Amino acid sequence: MNLGVCYYPEHWPEAMWANDARRMRELGLSHVRIAEFAWSRIEPEEGRFDWDWLDRAVEVLAAEGLKIIMCTPTATPPKWLVDRMPDMVAVDRHGRPRKFGSRRHYCFSHKGYRAESQRITRAVAGRYGKHPAVVAWQTDNEYGCHDTVLSYSDAAADGFRAWLAGRYEDVDALNRAWGNVFWSMEYRSFGEIDPPNLTVTEANPAHVLDYRHFGSDQVAAFDREQTDILRALSPGREIMHNFMGFFTEFDHHEVGRALDVAGWDSYPLGFLEQFWFDEDTKSRFAQTGEPDIAAFHHDLYRGCAPKWAVLEQQPGPVNWARYNPAPLPGMVRKWTLEAWAHGADLVSYFRWRQAPFAQEQMHAGLRRPDDSEADAYAEVQQVAAELDALGEAEAVEAPAALVFSYQAAWMLDIQRQGTSFSYLELAYAMYGALRRLGLNVDIVSEHAPLDGYRMVAVPSLPRDPVGEHPVLAFDGPLLLGPRTGSKGPVFSVADGLPPGRFRERIPIRVNKVESLRPGTTRTLDGDVVVRWAEDVEALDERVLQEGAVWRAGAVRYLAGWPTDAILDRVFAAMAAEAGVETLAVPEGVRVRRHGGYVFASNVAPEERDVSALVGDAELVIGGAVLGPVDVAVWRG
Repeated sequence: MNLGVCYYPEHWPEAMWANDARRMRELGLSHVRIAEFAWSRIEPEEGRFDWDWLDRAVEVLAAEGLKIIMCTPTATPPKWLVDRMPDMVAVDRHGRPRKFGSRRHYCFSHKGYRAESQRITRAVAGRYGKHPAVVAWQTDNEYGCHDTVLSYSDAAADGFRAWLAGRYEDVDALNRAWGNVFWSMEYRSFGEIDPPNLTVTEANPAHVLDYRHFGSDQVAAFDREQTDILRALSPGREIMHNFMGFFTEFDHHEVGRALDVAGWDSYPLGFLEQFWFDEDTKSRFAQTGEPDIAAFHHDLYRGCAPKWAVLEQQPGPVNWARYNPAPLPGMVRKWTLEAWAHGADLVSYFRWRQAPFAQEQMHAGLRRPDDSEADAYAEVQQVAAELDALGEAEAVEAPAALVFSYQAAWMLDIQRQGTSFSYLELAYAMYGALRRLGLNVDIVSEHAPLDGYRMVAVPSLPRDPVGEHPVLAFDGPLLLGPRTGSKGPVFSVADGLPPGRFRERIPIRVNKVESLRPGTTRTLDGDVVVRWAEDVEALDERVLQEGAVWRAGAVRYLAGWPTDAILDRVFAAMAAEAGVETLAVPEGVRVRRHGGYVFASNVAPEERDVSALVGDAELVIGGAVLGPVDVAVWRG
């Protein structure tokens, strides 16, 4: 696995560049990502390019043997471009334009900006596409960050109408599919349809779902325009994008089809603080991150492209969460080795030197603004040597798959029925339960083949499948989460009630559902569930009820929101049926097998003994007793 760093030569005096490059190489870094936000320096005025500074930066880095990941700078269009095309900015759901003064201030649907994106991509790729030091490209930066996937601009409205016409062909077909007879919402032409915002009360859920699909398709199309140019002008270089954590606003599997590497930006402490975790969990893991945050995203994005990478790794406190603690000493090393254990191609730290100005001046880097070494610097030096000692390691097949659907996330967000019903949180809970058993897990799209997996977990697939579907065809132990098969092909109640076509695998009918307030529960055949409960009827004598789970042969259906205890029990039973070996993993410890090695890490604040897991195997890194944030690697 390679190590890299994000570097912004335009932020520093040129006299510092050569020394920076030398120290990067000496630290054990091989890759440097540059120019992602540099449009105003590359093209200070329309049509006037200043390449000299970037040419010199490239040569300085290349002279030290560093490999460059060049970025397209389209996440930060310059002021002169916004002034020339003021309608290129995105418009929020309240009808307010997203103004210039930070970043990501463009609408994916604006044809003029799309043309400018292609123009600047051609210019940068034409300049550096065949430079021997440029080994890869990153498109744009963090698509959708700051709530920018969905725009409600005039350009987006026009694009949506054209998208609907292509999808439905006839407006009467759209009216039928959306159920527009309800509340007299019928349209006479596609030109009458607006984006689903600023309605008096909730918009038609089918309308909203199509707008989510449209927004996602716009992101994918925008990215493909750049990747097509880069492949033509810079052949043989890998193309990547840096996705974000716990982000489902567009379909990453679809965007990943055009990429060689699915990158993501790993900030486990910020994600712990910003998302759904309870106060006890946030306090307990404040300086380490909840045990599955990084691994969940490693496995999610590993399923989106042929390779995957961490393009931004948190090296210290960030600046954007509600609270920003420092990682415990050793965490940056631990996060790096964990990425190796999941098969990363690259871990790149954000950033080389902390900026002394502007919005991110409180965001730590490997070096402080005064150029002294920050806390993580020595950890990177240590882990670089450890990676050299570990050498090459081939990925191993995972016995378990978790099916992840961005469409499911949209549908269950649009019509939650209960405030606490979160698809992403349910998927994360299932992933954590599989990991607590010591299993390697692949996270795959709902359309990915499931051949070769021995057990499969489906958090939920609310839309009834049309035609052949991998989940319907899987013949091993299978868990279907609540609300699976609850909706028809667009957004209506499934024919014959839920679980729709999934009844082919488990003959049940869901007659009633209810969402539960915090502190209230329902008991289903002895199991206590929270948040969500379903009244299920068996339609065949083969169906058995096992607590909150209904079972027909190898297929199980979960009729409520599960506790960890329910998931632990169900997955342990499925693993036993599949002949999959599980492990007794101590609390706070996670284990992963990778190419002849076993990797174990501890993020609990207390030490943990893993000698029962190590047995008489040869330890390569660490010992059998793991202190907080400790790592052990042994052959096995």
